[in-house]
Amino acid sequence: MSRLSAAVPPWLAHALRAQRGPVPWSAVVRGALAAGPLLLVAVLSGRTSVGVVAALGAMLAGINDRPGSRRAAVRRLGVPALAGAGGLLVGSYAGQHVGAVTLALLLTVLGLLAGAVSAVGPVASGAGTQLLVAAAIGAGMPLPEPGWQRALFFVGGAGWLLVLRLALPTPGAIAGDYRFDGERDAVGGVYDAVAALLEAVGGPDAPGRRVALTAALDHAQDALGGPRLRPYASSAAERRLHAQYAAALPLAEAATALAWAGEAVPGRAVEGPRRLAVAVRTSTHTGPLPAPARSAPALRALDDALLHAADTFDRGGDDSALHTRRRTATSLARTVLGSAGREYGLRVALCFGAGVAVAQALHHARWYGSHAHWYWLPATAVFLVKPDLGPLASRVICRAAGTVLGAVLFAGFAALLPRPAGLVALVALCGALIPVATRHFAAQTAVVTVLVLSLVMVGGEPGASWSRIGETLLACAIVLLVGHLPALGQRGGGVRARLTHAAEAAHVYLAHVLDDGTTDDRAGRWTLRREAYRALAEARASIDLAAAELPALARHAEGTDEVAATLERLVDTTTACAVQLDDNGRLTPEHTERITALLDELAEGRERAGLVVKEGQALPVPLAG
Repeated sequence: MSRLSAAVPPWLAHALRAQRGPVPWSAVVRGALAAGPLLLVAVLSGRTSVGVVAALGAMLAGINDRPGSRRAAVRRLGVPALAGAGGLLVGSYAGQHVGAVTLALLLTVLGLLAGAVSAVGPVASGAGTQLLVAAAIGAGMPLPEPGWQRALFFVGGAGWLLVLRLALPTPGAIAGDYRFDGERDAVGGVYDAVAALLEAVGGPDAPGRRVALTAALDHAQDALGGPRLRPYASSAAERRLHAQYAAALPLAEAATALAWAGEAVPGRAVEGPRRLAVAVRTSTHTGPLPAPARSAPALRALDDALLHAADTFDRGGDDSALHTRRRTATSLARTVLGSAGREYGLRVALCFGAGVAVAQALHHARWYGSHAHWYWLPATAVFLVKPDLGPLASRVICRAAGTVLGAVLFAGFAALLPRPAGLVALVALCGALIPVATRHFAAQTAVVTVLVLSLVMVGGEPGASWSRIGETLLACAIVLLVGHLPALGQRGGGVRARLTHAAEAAHVYLAHVLDDGTTDDRAGRWTLRREAYRALAEARASIDLAAAELPALARHAEGTDEVAATLERLVDTTTACAVQLDDNGRLTPEHTERITALLDELAEGRERAGLVVKEGQALPVPLAG
């Protein structure tokens, strides 16, 4: 695949790339037990339409059912499901009581709101997507139940999958309280990532291992920081996991400082974090940990961190802080109303509104025959405009290919399977395949197409395989056109907003280390370091996505990758400075010269990339210790 990626344009290489990893068997089991059984119960009880709505809710929740902790799954599945129920309610009543023009305008405004809110983060993006998809289904799918009942059954279907997520143990979870198996795996992954970085110090793989450590820490924070009834960890097992996570932060800091120095560390320094990872996952004691030599500040910091971690694992700890700060209402509003929210909101509104308008025109022209299932076109446009799923050209290619494959497969299944039993079994099979299919957008589209067409046919409507292909191609044309319109806010606004946020987080972290001291407020320093690295990871992901767009779109993000690389080196250097100051309270000339050079490089890069530096946001220049 690497040779192929080098031989084809980035936008095409992305369309051919698929995620790898072990099969998530627990999610496969949940998917099999969700939509299919709900539909079966409804068919047997004579309430088929209710089962169709509940199965749709379970299907959309299944798309969001990703690896992680149970606590994080409550927000990741629950918030989008509630948004989808609201969209279904609005769409149902609007579709029944307003005309085509008013309906198109109303859903366009809804698209503007959902798109702007999606800029807040992944959960908000999922909520915005389900809001619009469910609104289109509510307005365009003829169902006998009133709108409030549709919303209730929709959220009930998603809730059933969430119950399965909370109740069923993860296969292989044999140690400790199974309720926290996702948290244990996430925290263990942090210690593994620390060991991998230490192993790569002084070699070419060190930068990539540092990025992997950031991803592991982000995942662990998300796994431990889901919604809770109490503002603190309420059980001994959970408090222990929080303390073990907190004990990993000084290890990560020391490992980053060693990677910055670039001098290879002894092999025994890697063994300690690996034993800690095993102890987390198996809920056992660590035993004696091999201590590294204390010949340099970063090695002394690593040794101290290992001693602290061993004490935490053996005796327990009371540090339950996750070193995060809640986002204020002001910061959320700034994100929604900022350049990223405005640009994405406008594009979603135009794509969704145009999809509704074209679908309404086709509906009144009898394109769909006697059945008013016109929701597919605008719902497809919502998924196509969603940047989380890849670059625009990649999304269009994968969606078109997946829909054609799904429609062809369904046509064959529909001709062979008995009704409705065979179609119910097909829904259950597709529900089980969704967690695996999410690794590639075309595969996910094919599975969802088969599932939705099965639900439509079970609900009493004839097969619509071939019309779905035509509607998908229309949606692709709409999104391609809107995606290349030049006057929808600042192009590359999402990339620039994330990069600006990363620069501001780096500024706050550096100012804290250089001006406010380090030893007296290490918890505050770790919080700022986590925020800086998380913001950098989000900016880097956005930049990589923009680089894989068609050239007409990719050029708007030119120069941002150099700025991100400079910021990454600056934050790494700041971490090394913090470790040095902890050791002897003085910076070496190497530290100060490196920071000064990086600040100059950053200023030049931001000017070339068109990133505005706010007044008062100039980064401090350190003085030699």
